[in-house]
Order: sequence, then structure tokens, then C-alpha cells
Amino acid sequence: MSVSPWVWLATFGMLIAVVGVDLFVVDTRPHKFGVKEASRWVIFYVAAAIVFGIGLGIIQGPKYASQFFAGYVTEYSLSVDNLFVFVILISSFAVPVQLQHRVLALGIMIALVLRTGLIFVGAAAIARFVGVFYIFGAFLLWTGWTVWHSGNETEKEPAAQELDDNGEPVPPGNAIVRFVERRFNSTREYHGSKMLVHENGKWLITPMLLVIVAIGSTDVLFALDSIPAVFGLTQEAYIVFAVNAFALMGLRQLFFLLHGLLDRLVYLSKGLAFIMVFIGVKLILEAVSGTTDLHVPEIDALVSLAVIVIILVVTTVSSLIAVRRHPELAIKLPDTDDGD
Repeated sequence: MSVSPWVWLATFGMLIAVVGVDLFVVDTRPHKFGVKEASRWVIFYVAAAIVFGIGLGIIQGPKYASQFFAGYVTEYSLSVDNLFVFVILISSFAVPVQLQHRVLALGIMIALVLRTGLIFVGAAAIARFVGVFYIFGAFLLWTGWTVWHSGNETEKEPAAQELDDNGEPVPPGNAIVRFVERRFNSTREYHGSKMLVHENGKWLITPMLLVIVAIGSTDVLFALDSIPAVFGLTQEAYIVFAVNAFALMGLRQLFFLLHGLLDRLVYLSKGLAFIMVFIGVKLILEAVSGTTDLHVPEIDALVSLAVIVIILVVTTVSSLIAVRRHPELAIKLPDTDDGD
């Protein structure tokens, strides 16, 4: 598949324009993002992905269209796991409900930029040595095994929150957030959507900036699993980028749409583990085929798409049935509406 620099530039421009319009429309009047509004945006982004996939099939052929759709469904389903972490971060930083959409939008844009770098690194590694699929495949098998046995992190008892010198709780965050808090002056108070404020003769970083950095950088940790998974379905860097872009663009609206459903997806980790193991096996088979003379079965994109969809449907339906019969199975999630 040959993709000219102009196509890459046009794709970047389209993404910037769509996200810009999204932010402008929603954030001109900051408000609580409701289920109906979230549903409309999710439908819009899913429809845009479908149109893109159909267009890709018309221009490049059905092979690449099926790779895109298999990758998109995989990436979108793996991204749902991110939402559990987003709930915890937004609750921990007490983000006001009217600012949550902007926080997610900007955090996810940071994540997309960082993911793009990982995609180019992965594509370059595959181009030099197809045997890198052994590494990707083994990594996905190990990740699938750990996800299966660990379950959802939200089911665990929360650790005692760290307190500062004044006895106030310190917002949790990853290493990047903690580094920023230690090295720069900051305030615990929100000042609307401002990331920096000038008080008493010095600039202060607000929690708005910290939570955006936390969401963007934490998402990249999830990408270490999902990007190799998508490379297991297609080796085209352009398709891997498009898959990540469409999945991330609709992720923030999916947060508001599924927030009330997340606590009932009790078997989600099991389904995602199955998907990772399946793609890991597919990668290893492709590595064997590309580095040896052995004849091994090939799993095409359409079969992969069917398997992934079936796993997700079974996982979702079985989760909802289990929680309906045994409500105590529901995952305890923190409330994100406390930051008004």
C-alpha cells in the first residue's frame, strides 16, 4: 500500500479540523456532557470511521478496508479499558463536570501525538525485521495472561491517599505529573479552563494542566498493548495511525456514554485478554511464515474481525446478564460529578 506525503498531510489536516470544530461547538458553552449529546457524537465518529473504511476499500481495495475495520474494532474495544482509568483520574483531580469534556479532548490529543511516534517506530522495526512479530506476539500473549488474572484495577481497594505538608490530599498521578508538581509552582484550585494563572507575582500550574498531562501520558501506557495488537492485523503504518485516530477521537464521548455502564462490564478484562491472545498467536504465526519455510495457517483480516466482534458481544452480554442476576458483582467506580 503506497501512501503519499500529501495523503498523510490531508489526514492530519482533517483530524485537526474535526477536533477543532468539536471543541469549538462543545466548549463555547461549557456544560455537563449528557448521554444524548454523547450518543450523537459517538454516532458521528463511528459513522466517520465507517465512511473512511469504505473509502479506503474503494481506493486501495477490500483487503485494506477489512484490515482497517478489524483494527478499528480492536483498538476501540481495547480503549474502553482506558475509560476505567479516566474515571479514576477525573474523580481524583475533582474535575468540574463542565470541564471534563475539554480535559478528555486535550488529553487524548496529547496521546494521539505520542502514539504517532510509537506507530512510526513500530513500522520501522517491522520493515527492518519481520521477526519483531515474535516479540510483539509474545508480549501480547503475556499481556493477555496478566489481564486475565488481574481483572479490572477498579475492583481493588484504593490505597491510602498521600497527604502534603499541610495535611491536604495530593492528587494521584503518574511519574510525569508528580515530576511537574515537584519542579513547578502549582495550585490545587481550578480557574475555569485555564492551565496557568498569575497570582502574587508568579505563574502557577492549575490542576487542569496536570489532569490533561495525566490522561495523555497514561493513555500511552495502554498504547504499548494496543499498537502491537493493531500491527498484528495490518502492517500498514497509515492504517494503524487512522485506526488510533478514529478510536481516540470517539473515546471521550464514549466516556460520557458508557460511564453508567462501565460498572457492569465485569467480564471486559476477560474478553480483552482473549483478543490479545488471539492476535498474539496470529502475530507469531506470521513471524514463523516470514522467517522459516514452515507452512502455517494464515488468519486474514475478515476472520480476525469476526472473532473480535464475537468475543466482544459475548463478553458484553454475559457481563450484563451476570450483574443483573448478581448485582454485587458490579464494579465500584468513583463518582466523577463531585467536582462542581
